[in-house]
Amino acid sequence: MENKKYKILFIGPQGSGKGTQAQLVAEKFGLPIFSTGNILRQRIQSGDELGQEIKSLIDAGYLVSDELVNKIVADKIKVEGQGGYILDGYPRNLAQAEFLASQDELTHVLEIDLSDEKSIRRIGGRRTCPKCQTVYHVEYNPPKDDDLCDNDGERLIIRDDETEEALKKRLATYHEVTEPVIGFYKNKGIHHKIDGRPAIAEVFEEVMKELE
Repeated sequence: MENKKYKILFIGPQGSGKGTQAQLVAEKFGLPIFSTGNILRQRIQSGDELGQEIKSLIDAGYLVSDELVNKIVADKIKVEGQGGYILDGYPRNLAQAEFLASQDELTHVLEIDLSDEKSIRRIGGRRTCPKCQTVYHVEYNPPKDDDLCDNDGERLIIRDDETEEALKKRLATYHEVTEPVIGFYKNKGIHHKIDGRPAIAEVFEEVMKELE
């Protein structure tokens, strides 16, 4: 199984745990994870022409265009993804999926499924330390003292993008923009749907079954 070349996309709504599963699979098979957010940050830090262009767009409050995102992901795959890779957060829409298909063929698309209600409960309960960035959860991983970080005693915050209102908007965007990507891969016969409700270890077990 380890000799197989995996090119995997994890897809699912916010809070589904797809990033955690991507990390576990990456560790299991020694694969790089290409996450759009991380790639954009790395590119900005590089300070090259493209990085500066991305930074000016983000600073001005604009979304980075499909064209730019496609270019940096394609570059990443070409340079670091020859032995296989995992994608998390890309392709985010149908145009990006079609572009990716013109560059490379994925082997598995793993949809980690979760209802909007459960997604909001999972993410809406997160609390972050503004100083050390440790993330807690009021239900699953609460701090020892209510609202205070265990590490440095800072008062925990709810991030702007993790309020219930913001989450509802993000989920609406997911259903409208990202779900058509799932249909695209269903047609290619490489889509596998996994229930995101159980514990991390159980979900990972199901993920591994699909990769056998």
